[in-house]
Amino acid sequence: MTTPAIAVSGLRKGYQDKTVLDGIDLTVPAGSIFALLGPNGAGKTTTVNVLTTLIKADGGTVRVAGHDAATDAKEVRKAIGVTGQFAAVDELLTGRENLRLMADLGPVEAKEGRRIVADLLLRFELTEAADKPASTYSGGMRRKLDLAMTLVGSPKIVFLDEPTTGLDPRSRRTMWSIIRALVADGVTIFLTTQYLEEADQLADRIAVLDGGRIVAQGTAEQLKRQMPGSHVRLRFATAGELDAAARILPEAVGDTESLTLKVPGDSATKSLRELLARLAEHSVDAEELTVHTPDLDDVFLALTGHNTKTEAK
Repeated sequence: MTTPAIAVSGLRKGYQDKTVLDGIDLTVPAGSIFALLGPNGAGKTTTVNVLTTLIKADGGTVRVAGHDAATDAKEVRKAIGVTGQFAAVDELLTGRENLRLMADLGPVEAKEGRRIVADLLLRFELTEAADKPASTYSGGMRRKLDLAMTLVGSPKIVFLDEPTTGLDPRSRRTMWSIIRALVADGVTIFLTTQYLEEADQLADRIAVLDGGRIVAQGTAEQLKRQMPGSHVRLRFATAGELDAAARILPEAVGDTESLTLKVPGDSATKSLRELLARLAEHSVDAEELTVHTPDLDDVFLALTGHNTKTEAK
């Protein structure tokens, strides 16, 4: 049986009279992407700080890369890389110099360090800007450089704390491609994010943290299936057709202003066929049909009472 990249059992952490983490259990398989979601103050950053040995837990067990985070912190640090929410680059140095600094700080020979730096600049498409000060980099370039610096030591596990906060959509998708490529190379990613689309696109498994507890855990599809609310939306060309359809479909909720009916149901082909057949029997046609299924925003709102679109920074 393969040893998990991260195994957490009964993790507790508090400050004075406030409990921040109240018995967390997590297992992250090696070579996967695990996303930890939660509103502000849920305990995401505290969790990452414990897993990366920055702070000690009050209780429970934490094993990272097979090592106990409390008793073997040095070995844990050798195996991990951490990219924080804000880029930790030195803006007075060039991109190449930032990477060389990281190589010089690690147990890497000078020749090998130069090779690693050149490879990372190429991999992150920073070669042309390599000898320009980091202060001239765009937000997306700075985040790429920050992640490249994290990879200088070839970590087995990379912690990404909201890696795409503040990036434009194009830069965000570039970062997603880089993250997927890392996992394809066998790296394990532990991701915290407030962008639900990001977790949906990237994560093999997701845990939702709220009030210091894990309130749900599973794949994105498993979490979505827990939520009720699937429906079919029918839009009609005239008020007369809307009224006729409403009589045929008494379970539907109508909106006379938008000329639409919301019919409870799922997206299965059989269900849609039966719905359209009921309308066709009475020679009623919908001008437009759309299917709505719960997304991770719905899951997040139902589980935490928060909407990530208003929570995101």
